[in-house]
Amino acid sequence: MSNERLSRFDNLHILFWLIKDMSWCLMSKTIGTLMIAPTITIAIIILYRSREHLTSFVHNIAVFFWISANSLWMLGEMYCQDCTKTYAIWLFSAGMGVLTIYYIYLMGKSIRN
Repeated sequence: MSNERLSRFDNLHILFWLIKDMSWCLMSKTIGTLMIAPTITIAIIILYRSREHLTSFVHNIAVFFWISANSLWMLGEMYCQDCTKTYAIWLFSAGMGVLTIYYIYLMGKSIRN
């Protein structure tokens, strides 16, 4: 896929993400819930397409965890008085863990060189 097409695809992803989060702010349960599927689906597609470039791939894994955590947190606030925040924290932590490991790897690689 060309960089231009990938960029448009990324922009579509951001549009869905913003609609989801705006719906969360407005407590529009139906729209917010419906926007989870396309937002996460596009994140997975972007993740798959970036698999050949380690830096992009690692950051897209973190974005996937971020969107998943964000969506879970939103559902908890909308449907069960914030009952999912603990689980969302685990997903946020997974994203941070992936990035931490990656940057430790880069630092080690830099020191060895």
